[in-house]
Amino acid sequence: MLSIIKNYNMNPVEKFHAEIQENIQHQSKDEKMIGITMEWLRCVSDHRYTHNYCWFGRPIIQFPQDMFAMQELIWLIKPDLIIETGIAHGGSLVMGASMLALLDLCDGIESGSTIDPKKSKRKVLGIDIDIRPHNRAAIEAHPMASRIQMIQGSSIDPGTIAKVHAVAANYSRVLVCLDSNHTHEHVLAELSAYAPLTSLGSYCVVFDTLIEDLPSEKFPDRPWAPGNNPKTAVWEYIKTHPEFEIDKSIQHKLLITVAPDGWLKRVK
Repeated sequence: MLSIIKNYNMNPVEKFHAEIQENIQHQSKDEKMIGITMEWLRCVSDHRYTHNYCWFGRPIIQFPQDMFAMQELIWLIKPDLIIETGIAHGGSLVMGASMLALLDLCDGIESGSTIDPKKSKRKVLGIDIDIRPHNRAAIEAHPMASRIQMIQGSSIDPGTIAKVHAVAANYSRVLVCLDSNHTHEHVLAELSAYAPLTSLGSYCVVFDTLIEDLPSEKFPDRPWAPGNNPKTAVWEYIKTHPEFEIDKSIQHKLLITVAPDGWLKRVK
């Protein structure tokens, strides 16, 4: 009843968004739906489901739901720099770059001027220990290439970390995404290296925390498994870093996500 009375005093836009929040709260408590979702996640992991999608022609290897959430975050934060560990085929780099291009376009419309993409400050910085030549060539030939910078090297190597920090020093609004080696120690080291670069109100998104919730037999040839993965690293990191909070509202909204407990918002 209180919800109905509250909504009655809202304008249509406020009412719509309030209803969305109620929907999210309700589905976050629907144990049957959550159970069905987890069963679906366990099943699709056998079929490389995430390999089925591209962004602007490049394989992105992510759930569409997570990428839609990333789009929402980019619009909310309006970052100048997106830092990503893990490049693979470059689809995520291209997606980030295309969203930054749209932010520049919107800025241009508001100011009545045109921003030259080659002169735009906004950038995506990708780090990978092994950028395959065919992937590098495709990324560098892509129309979004002017907004992308790549660094080859281990994301936790001191030299690589120093290069990333040197780039980040020139930016004020930074969004961080961690998606490379998924072992506990590696992700914890990445969090220590890159999470501090996250600007206030922005996010450090840790992908593939879902590993903790899947059977160990799903990873027969990988060094990570339940008990040793990005989620366990997140849990350890936030114990001593109160400047970050897990934003569970995102996973409650998506349900289908590879990043449960991985949406870390910098709150101080």
